[in-house]
Amino acid sequence: MSDVQIPLGRSVDYPREYDASLLFPIPRAQGRAALGGMPPFTGHDRWHAYELSWLDRRGKPHVATATLCVPASSPNLIESKSLKLYLNSFNATAFDGYEHVRARIAADLSNAAGAEVSVNFGLPPVDRRSPAILLDAIETDITCYGPPDAGLLALSREGGEVEETLTSALLKSNCPVTGQPDWARVTLAYRGPALDHASVLRYLVSFRDHCEFHEQCVERIYADLHRLLSPSMLSVEARYTRRGGLDINPWRATPGTPAPVAVRDERQ
Repeated sequence: MSDVQIPLGRSVDYPREYDASLLFPIPRAQGRAALGGMPPFTGHDRWHAYELSWLDRRGKPHVATATLCVPASSPNLIESKSLKLYLNSFNATAFDGYEHVRARIAADLSNAAGAEVSVNFGLPPVDRRSPAILLDAIETDITCYGPPDAGLLALSREGGEVEETLTSALLKSNCPVTGQPDWARVTLAYRGPALDHASVLRYLVSFRDHCEFHEQCVERIYADLHRLLSPSMLSVEARYTRRGGLDINPWRATPGTPAPVAVRDERQ
């Protein structure tokens, strides 16, 4: 991403008034080109905003939480620090009411992303009962922490076709500009040749020292699994922990796959 001038890693004044120009879109095509292109997919990037506030016309502050959903088909993703600064720009600005705020955010994000972005107040519930197979208890030697290595992925020696859901809380990557760590639970659901579970865990851990945006990491995982499996169904969702009052939940799947139920991880 060296050719993109991102407002990260340098001093940025705290916004004193509403300013839509703070939003920084990044073309998705750049990350996808680095993957050699993407297999067919559907998906979205669901953001949870925990620190949203504004003033009413009498100067009284209001606070809210919100869920923002950016379609993965949009030309641009929205850089996270710019989104944080943009939402903070509402803090000292007066609006006519909740609907005015919601509509303003939806319009600005849609303009930045290049596609319709949905905005709703409130957050989904915390997911406390996942039926997925937990990979983190597998005993295995791990020596690769980056760059991500699709060669670590392997099919099960037992062979056969399966339909299963795997999950791990050990996904970690780093911001490509600041180097700050990004932590996530990733959930993989697929129907196709059986994966060797230990190999999936080793592969996910190989992102540990890798620098890439959240959305691009999920697309890399999806693309690598799709190339290995040629699955009839594949879904990859990562629930990243909160930073600056925001968390992001990118999801990519084979076309026609229903979107996962909107929930939050315990660490979010």
